[in-house]
Amino acid sequence: MSQLYIPNGYRPLLDLRETEMGIHYIKGFFQSNLSAELRLRRVTAPLFVMKGTGLNDDLNGVERPVTFPIKDLGDQQAEVVHSLAKWKRMMLADYKIQTGYGLYTDMNAIRSDEELDNVHSLYVDQWDWEMTIDQHQRNIEFLKKTVTRIYGVMKRTEYIVCEHYPQITPILPEEIHFIHSEDLAAQYPDLTPKQREEAIAKAYGAVFIIGIGGSINGGEPHDGRAPDYDDWSTPTGDNHTGLNGDIIVWNPVINSSFELSSMGVRVDKDALLRQLEIRGAESRKELYFHKRLLSGELPQSIGGGIGQSRLCMFYLRKAHIGEIQASIWPADMRETCAKNNIPLI
Repeated sequence: MSQLYIPNGYRPLLDLRETEMGIHYIKGFFQSNLSAELRLRRVTAPLFVMKGTGLNDDLNGVERPVTFPIKDLGDQQAEVVHSLAKWKRMMLADYKIQTGYGLYTDMNAIRSDEELDNVHSLYVDQWDWEMTIDQHQRNIEFLKKTVTRIYGVMKRTEYIVCEHYPQITPILPEEIHFIHSEDLAAQYPDLTPKQREEAIAKAYGAVFIIGIGGSINGGEPHDGRAPDYDDWSTPTGDNHTGLNGDIIVWNPVINSSFELSSMGVRVDKDALLRQLEIRGAESRKELYFHKRLLSGELPQSIGGGIGQSRLCMFYLRKAHIGEIQASIWPADMRETCAKNNIPLI
């Protein structure tokens, strides 16, 4: 069985009916507030894209996308998306969205290589968002300001959930803590990246770890990130590199750090070429998306994804993401959960 954490004495605070109502309530409130805060227009998104266009997110580079042939296109292959990190940026150009405005969409994905546990599922649902920015906004201060605005939406949503369900009490701190992955490694030199996240999230309650994807002191990165959307290599003037990161909170129900969002300033031409070279992926320059970016057709942007089921799991104080979304789980995991008052949908 995949790794599973069973909270001691766990009892859901909401029954199945209340949970479904809570999910609907949270999703409606959060997306409308996020849209207003960042001035995002809702757009319709694809579930799959053509293979070989460079549009799909290759995550850490080892996850296999779900593929299928299209009969009317001579059995050309399509891929179910992993995320819409690059597609959104093309839509900013195609919709001609002005600086300071953006778009968001409901992204649904299948990640068949995911290792299933309390927070990882084959089915991924998130709000993917992207905003047009100016070249001078490609800096660490603008990144932090945007993170703070998004965290403000998260705080407001937690407040309204707790008002709606008095049995749930707020736990998010007033402010989110910022730290670069290199400083985090220096602070906890004997811990693994995951253990560092555990330690810093527990210490502060909410943290944004900067520079995900770039090497730490010439070694391995804190975590993997594809080379062709987030900018994790541009110097930031503080002896660090990277204009991206993850929003992570402490989840007391599962006694663990809990990633809610991955986001960042996107690569410009120079950063793309540099990161493709670092990863030995220079052949991607010939793909459709990359050609459009290198030719100057795509605007500068910032964007990310915010997990819908994860957000609901956190706010409703659930022990397993399967209490929020319908997915496929190993039979022994379902059995263990059932015995421990964790009702998987």
